[in-house]
Amino acid sequence: MTKHKHLTLSDRNDIQLGLERGETFKAIGQSILKDPTTVSKEVKRNRQVRESTCDKLPCPLLNKAPFVCNGCPKRRQNCGFKKIFYLAKQAQKQYEQTLVEAREGTPLNSKTFWDMDKIISDGVKKGQHIYHILKTHNLDVSSSTVYRHIRKGYLSIAPIDLARAVKFKERRKSKLPSIPKESKKGRSYEDFLNYLALKQLNSWLEMDTVMGRMGGKVLLTFNLSFCNFIFARLLDNKTALEVTKHLYDIKNTLHQADKDFFQLFPVILTDNGEEFARVDDIEMDVRGESKLFFCDPNRSDQKGRIEKNHTLIRDILPKGTSFDNLTQEDINLVCSHVNSVKRAALNGKSAYELFAFTYGEEIPKLLGISKIPAEDVCQSSTLLQHKF
Repeated sequence: MTKHKHLTLSDRNDIQLGLERGETFKAIGQSILKDPTTVSKEVKRNRQVRESTCDKLPCPLLNKAPFVCNGCPKRRQNCGFKKIFYLAKQAQKQYEQTLVEAREGTPLNSKTFWDMDKIISDGVKKGQHIYHILKTHNLDVSSSTVYRHIRKGYLSIAPIDLARAVKFKERRKSKLPSIPKESKKGRSYEDFLNYLALKQLNSWLEMDTVMGRMGGKVLLTFNLSFCNFIFARLLDNKTALEVTKHLYDIKNTLHQADKDFFQLFPVILTDNGEEFARVDDIEMDVRGESKLFFCDPNRSDQKGRIEKNHTLIRDILPKGTSFDNLTQEDINLVCSHVNSVKRAALNGKSAYELFAFTYGEEIPKLLGISKIPAEDVCQSSTLLQHKF
């Protein structure tokens, strides 16, 4: 089927011939490469009543397909009913006239426009909605056209005069995934679940970013799923190069202590942000590699553990806080306090206690995390108040 293409005179002639031969809309649609509903709508939209039968009763057969008399054996006889036909040339003329009218627009310098301006302006000043005004006064213009004219300053009123228009922010336009499709082959969330089952793994590392002020520094965060142990790096900007640079620093620090990032964290799960586009660099380690997977688009719940831990970071660094004056030591302090919080989900233990029990005390230190005594744990912005 050809989509988004207007019917031509040739197509309309084929429709008329098909109707006269008694063909179905499906058969006609196949012959002109159009959907049957397109043919049906075209016929209904352009039915012509024969003038000599205007005063007669409608034929009950016209209530069902094909809705016209073109293929009726009695079309040349006096059947006593109103006769309705589809005529290709007339349909084409009507189509061309519609195109002309649609492209004429509203004449800005005509008396009609100024009359319309007065009607709309008076109605808006009374608190009436645009659609209500147009329908009440039968104005031949669409609501979207009126709103567009108001925004461009063509009318006597401004957007501030409208009851609700100024209350809404412009919606953010969603960006298409910026990670190449080739890089995501074999790394979907379904592949992630299959890989865990195949390797019999019950823990993975979730990776994400936390925004500071727009255009400023950001946090690259890592969360180990089984115990919600979190560590982070302060990035100068939200780019793929900055992410891979700091990941290399983490891997190199572990390697110098004769530890391997890929053995500690063999599986990484993240979202589709463009900062994670350098897949090979993220996976590569000094003596091996981790396996990177991506959540499905708009499914942050698939890495819900790190999203939940972000709320604890936001307790200390509220949304909108600038990270520009912070240092990596400040971020390590924030994560240390978050990891030292006692949690009901961990039977009263902290994330630090479970992580240190599993991996030892050395690994947290290499990642910049230290244990905070329970009575000294701070979960508010007062922890770094000297920085702001």
